Amino acid sequence: MIQGLSRLLQSPSNWAGLALATVGLAPQALGWPLAGGWLLPPLGYAVGFAVAGLWFGWPKWRAGAWEQELTFEDQGDARQAMGQALNSVRRLVQHNPDERLSASLQARLLELCDQLGHLLAQWERSRGALSLEESFLARHIVLRYLPDAIKTYLSIPPRFAQTRRLANGRTAEDTLRATVDDLSAKVLQLTDDLAAQDAQAFLNHSRFLEEKFRPPENPVKTR
Repeated sequence: MIQGLSRLLQSPSNWAGLALATVGLAPQALGWPLAGGWLLPPLGYAVGFAVAGLWFGWPKWRAGAWEQELTFEDQGDARQAMGQALNSVRRLVQHNPDERLSASLQARLLELCDQLGHLLAQWERSRGALSLEESFLARHIVLRYLPDAIKTYLSIPPRFAQTRRLANGRTAEDTLRATVDDLSAKVLQLTDDLAAQDAQAFLNHSRFLEEKFRPPENPVKTR
């Protein structure tokens, strides 16, 4: 209930309503006698609330389903926790609640999910190992960075997210897409690091076998 009230108070509808309600108080503050002037503040609030709700989306009393679906604990086996979290992220993106994600953004997010799946599979079967820093980064990409980016984006009204430019000069949708690109580049780097270690292990083993089973050279007979 407290979270729902907080969403209501912080919503564009509430701020717009308060702004027009304040304007409705102006005649009384200036001493202008108006019949029924006491109706202006609540009427202004109602109009502002409705207009902002229609434009930006109505405030939600309860959290969106994604807020719970995209909250994960970094506990137990790291790769198991990452696999479960990745499955939840993929399901939500595929479901696309209220069609909040454009088709291109949805496809880009699913592509990143596939890349993360390849990383987890490579990590599971690899003879190599990620460094402590790389392991920390891989876990946080799956358990925090990507889910938090999606949750934050989905909290923005769709029209605002797709049309209004932020302080960085991009829309929220373009900003999320750039974030996904950054995460994708790091995931591909981690996957390549593991693959390079596996390739080196394969080369070392091949050299070992070559030396072990190479036939001895015939000694050169001289007279």
